[in-house]
Amino acid sequence: MTEIEKKNMSTGKKATIAIVVVLILVGGYFALNLYKTYFSPNITDSQKYLFIKTGSDYDTLVKELEQKDIVKSISSFETAAAKMNLKTNLKPGRYRLLKGMTNRTLINLIKAGNQDPVKLKFQNIRKKENFAAYLANNLEADSLQFISLLDSTTLIGKYGFNQDNIYAMFVPNTYEMYWNIKPIDFFERMHGEYDKFWNAERKQKAASLNLTPVQVSILASIVDAEALYDKEMPIIAGLYLNRLNKGILLQADPTVIFANNDFTVKRVTGRLLQVQSPYNTYKYAGLPPGPIMMPSINAIDAVLNKDNNNYIYMCAKEDFSGYHNFAATKAEHEINARKYREALNKRNIFK
Repeated sequence: MTEIEKKNMSTGKKATIAIVVVLILVGGYFALNLYKTYFSPNITDSQKYLFIKTGSDYDTLVKELEQKDIVKSISSFETAAAKMNLKTNLKPGRYRLLKGMTNRTLINLIKAGNQDPVKLKFQNIRKKENFAAYLANNLEADSLQFISLLDSTTLIGKYGFNQDNIYAMFVPNTYEMYWNIKPIDFFERMHGEYDKFWNAERKQKAASLNLTPVQVSILASIVDAEALYDKEMPIIAGLYLNRLNKGILLQADPTVIFANNDFTVKRVTGRLLQVQSPYNTYKYAGLPPGPIMMPSINAIDAVLNKDNNNYIYMCAKEDFSGYHNFAATKAEHEINARKYREALNKRNIFK
């Protein structure tokens, strides 16, 4: 081989090597961009969840990501979003964000609508407005949307309730549902849970007490308001059922407090007892027209499994332990009531 041929071969090898190096560099560049766009950690830990409201568009989403510092690189997210057709596949919802999550993972979550469910846990909520506010704080719809359904005679009538007793339909528990559930679908879900709760056994127990499931819930709400300790619930339930069966006014202080709409009251006075309200069980016989709070399952079951006693009266213990003194006669009750009044006076509790 001549020197010229050797030189040409050497030049050819160098050219080949140069081309290979360029290809590697170009390939590396594209591979790095591909990695940064799709597979590089890009989600910060500034927010626990990403909320995409119903009707939101892609531009709103991008502003949300920027303003709340959810992504490290908005440009890489937008590049990935364009390639993955996010604009035409944007699904509203509540999405769990994890530090180090990639653009690809987040975009796939949104496109699939793979939300992290909300856990709703409610119990002992006093009024419909409070319940609507609680729902609005945890779900997408606002409180007015929930209130409008709670007050809709057409809707609640379809379920067999009215504006006074609709609260009885909501069985307190922990429920999982999507953040953007429609209010009407929420109501359908809750009615389904109500039907499951009131199984044949519970309905039979209610019937044996000559009560409907709604009436059981109304009485349970009073029991719940009276009892600080669950173990007293069946005793209190038995006492109130004794009064109902004997045609005696319930005279339940929590109903008077509810009727006066003042939940700071610690001592029910004569002035409070004068309120004109069907919830004032010192004036009106029988059960009030609806629950005075959302009763717990324990209180409902306490009514269904009430204690068989002969008590007619109850009074908080004078030691302020939260327990009660129970009595079968007026004379016994007067002794207990006097002790409690004296204890209140000593503590300067007059209202």
